[in-house]
Amino acid sequence: MDLIHDEARGKISCYARDNHVLIMQGPFQLKQGGYGIAVRKPVYLEDESGQEFFWGFTIVIIRVPEIFSDSVKPLSDFGYQYCLSKTGSPWEEAYEVVDCSGGSISAPVSYTFEIGGSVWKLEVMPQNGWVEKSYLYSIFGGGLLIVLLLTGLTAALLILDENRQELRKLALTDALTGIYNRHGFDKHVTVYMKKYPEKHCVGVQFDIDDFKLINDIYGHASGDKALQILAESMRKFFPDHAVLGRNGGDEFCIFLPDCTCKEAEEKLVQFTKQKRFFVYEGEERAFNISLGYAEYPVHAKSQLQLMHCADAALYEVKLRGKKGSLVYDEGFDPEVRTQLGFALRDISENLPGAFIIYKADYTDDEILFANSELIRLAGCENIEEFMTYTQRSFRSLIREDEREGVEQSIWQQIGTGQCNDYVHFYLKKKDGTYLKVLDHGRIVESGHYGKVFYVLIMDWDSMKEKYRDSL
Repeated sequence: MDLIHDEARGKISCYARDNHVLIMQGPFQLKQGGYGIAVRKPVYLEDESGQEFFWGFTIVIIRVPEIFSDSVKPLSDFGYQYCLSKTGSPWEEAYEVVDCSGGSISAPVSYTFEIGGSVWKLEVMPQNGWVEKSYLYSIFGGGLLIVLLLTGLTAALLILDENRQELRKLALTDALTGIYNRHGFDKHVTVYMKKYPEKHCVGVQFDIDDFKLINDIYGHASGDKALQILAESMRKFFPDHAVLGRNGGDEFCIFLPDCTCKEAEEKLVQFTKQKRFFVYEGEERAFNISLGYAEYPVHAKSQLQLMHCADAALYEVKLRGKKGSLVYDEGFDPEVRTQLGFALRDISENLPGAFIIYKADYTDDEILFANSELIRLAGCENIEEFMTYTQRSFRSLIREDEREGVEQSIWQQIGTGQCNDYVHFYLKKKDGTYLKVLDHGRIVESGHYGKVFYVLIMDWDSMKEKYRDSL
């Protein structure tokens, strides 16, 4: 909902934003029936430099006249007619009726007050006309108006303020993990470094190794669970004064106040080596992290520079094989990051052939990854359809009468000490047809899954056509 640019609500919303005031608009007819008044309070946050900026509105809709029913009932019980009205905006003078007992009111006692950018007016008179005004004045001034304010508008404003505080909290918190989001993290670190500019502190950046692969293979629900497990381990492992944050995706950050890299090293190494698992289909799946850290003011002169240095150290860990931690060094070249621009998916999708990764276990050949070319060769539309068709088993892709022989050939080659294997077989497509292919595999050790096969699969007939003179 874009209130600022809304034709009907934009002007008064801009007034509230620019003047830092609460505003009320209405009464207006509600879609669900009846009438209501919109109460909007602007919410402001601070950026990294401490400058305030507008974040949005917290909004409460109060139904009228229902919200005033208990408040004005004593008026009717005492035999008075009443009319409650308000101006439409801070710049309008005309009143709109909010609630009225009915019947005409002549020469009423009235009281006006301002709230929510509007002027409110309560008018009261006896149903049978005036006998003694002074008596009414005392009743009106001494109790009835107070009851009205406290039980009606004031209650709504209290709810609104609670919502505003909650929204401010939510604006600084990551919804999935419950720790600070990037804005909340930066805000708290900025406050500390401004207050204690001479104190040493450590900035940490880390992420989950091969997180995209977790999402691709096990689904985003499992990826989210891994993020939550990691955040919970942060809360348990680090002291209360540490600032914990999630930058977004699988990227996390930590700020350790009044600390040096040397003092933090052992703890960060231990944190990196922690065993972490998420459960998928009843089985535990391990995942690891890579972590980089830097020290202020040794490596950096500002918060921004501190986290950039920690980030450079993190990327250095990635280049060295992941699953580790490393302190920043001035020799780390930011240009080397370009080497990491080619992620597994980027490479695999552009290989001149089909590519698959599956577990190198004779009793468990679970498919861990397949590129789009293999999905196409198998006659499937997407990875979900492919995984359903194969039931996540590599042998499902082999023609039934060849499966035992192909598997024996692969393991016989591996058993002789070779890293690579070569084998021909007919790939079984989803539509029941077959395609003759060349399988070129390599067995490797994975930190996540143990021994796995990395396999290129080529269309044999296409290869013969292209290279018939060489084959």
